[in-house]
Amino acid sequence: MRDAVIVEAVRTPIGKGKPNGALAQTHPVELLAHTLRALVERSGVDPALVDDVIGGTVDQVGEQAMNTTRYAWLSAGFPDSVPATTVDRQCGSSQQAVHFAAQGVMSGTYDLVVACGVESMSRVPMWSNVPPGADPFGPGVAARFPEGLVPQGISAELIAAKWSIGREQMDQFATESHQKAARAWDEGLFHAETMPIAGLTRDESIRPATTPEVLAGLKPSFVDPDFAERFPQIDWSVTAGNSSPTNDGASAVLITSSETAARLGLRPLARLHSFAVTGSDPILMLTGVIPATEKVLRKAGLTLGDIDLFEVNEAFASVVLAWQQETGADPAKVNVHGGAISLGHPLGASGTRLMTTLVHAMRLRGSRYALQTMCEAGGLANATILEAL
Repeated sequence: MRDAVIVEAVRTPIGKGKPNGALAQTHPVELLAHTLRALVERSGVDPALVDDVIGGTVDQVGEQAMNTTRYAWLSAGFPDSVPATTVDRQCGSSQQAVHFAAQGVMSGTYDLVVACGVESMSRVPMWSNVPPGADPFGPGVAARFPEGLVPQGISAELIAAKWSIGREQMDQFATESHQKAARAWDEGLFHAETMPIAGLTRDESIRPATTPEVLAGLKPSFVDPDFAERFPQIDWSVTAGNSSPTNDGASAVLITSSETAARLGLRPLARLHSFAVTGSDPILMLTGVIPATEKVLRKAGLTLGDIDLFEVNEAFASVVLAWQQETGADPAKVNVHGGAISLGHPLGASGTRLMTTLVHAMRLRGSRYALQTMCEAGGLANATILEAL
């Protein structure tokens, strides 16, 4: 079987997902089109050689309906002979796009494929695809979970309670995320992976002046008397400050085989070593990163100690802190340039955003192996191991 390698990776700076955000006037199709043009220009490949474009978008409605990835490719000015599709594995959508793309290359179905993602949360707010009164789950799920499913914020609270993660610990984690992200920008570490758009040259949600004391003044975001009665163990510690914000952004990676890369004169950045996807309890829906990490390491024949860098999506501080407790991963190796709490979390773009950051961080730090994992709504998680070449 052939291998699969990443030969280019790029992202937009991430905007605030609010009406006054820097990217709020940019249509999501144009966000992704801009990123696809940058990917092709930086790699120097003939876009007509691309076999497929696989993109992730979570809220596929309104301006993000009708196969956004296809229209982004066309908007970028590339050949209409190249197909495209849009997938949804919730927050891990574009990481799943990477897996599908790599599997296509390894099987011989593809020679050259783009994996990407976009989300404009200012223009298409979260849950826009579920109209008021609609039931996206159906009667079978209601029968299986008679007490009802819960929102992600409640899951984050349940995780904090189960792993005894306090408010102070979460606020400290969030502060460090902002500090790492600000330092990475100040040191020029993001320049190789970003392509400015609409005048935005730097991730907009980073708050360098954030401190634990500032975060301590924020009110809990998910207090609910019904859930308080159902889950008396919750102490309501999850806030907007120790959670990821809403954001706009796009990202993309170009994947091929080592053989094709050599033929086209492309330089591989990293090999896609191993993949895993898992399901987990949909009430504690954000804990799938724990079994996903174990599964991908087992498939790779590696141990945690073999991994030089980790990217664990900071949907909520409690998720990463619980993952660290369970795995024993060295915090100094985790999200070394900050994470979603500071950089932002444009849902469909986050999988390839994390991978773009990870690939470039591997080169900067001379790392051999890196692991990326993301929690996803519904009790899902993807994990990927990259190997430097």
